[in-house]
Amino acid sequence: MQIEIRKEKGFAIALLKSSEILLCDVQSVLDLLVMLRYEAQCDRFVLSKESVAEAFFDLHSHLAGEILQKLSNYRCKCAIVGDFSQYTSKALKNFIYESNRGNDIFFVASDEEAVKRLSQVRHC
Repeated sequence: MQIEIRKEKGFAIALLKSSEILLCDVQSVLDLLVMLRYEAQCDRFVLSKESVAEAFFDLHSHLAGEILQKLSNYRCKCAIVGDFSQYTSKALKNFIYESNRGNDIFFVASDEEAVKRLSQVRHC
């Protein structure tokens, strides 16, 4: 995994590049959050859709909800970059829409948009 740190509006945002899946279960998100917080001093990160297990996009698996809960509990913010048009589930489309209106997780088309969104969000 490669980590690029961008500073934007006083926030350190980690852009993660990996050929491997980084988020596949609750433990993997916890491991990632600990690594980012203590090694990279970041609580905001960007990763590609390809770095997220496909089960995340199947809301029946509950993985998306579990990951969102961990992000919220540990006061971390995440943007997932990719093309989400292939998904036809109305529930997933609603989840993406509502997430993009919130403060913890965003689904965007580019790294630049991800950094912009993550740099505008304040902690509660």
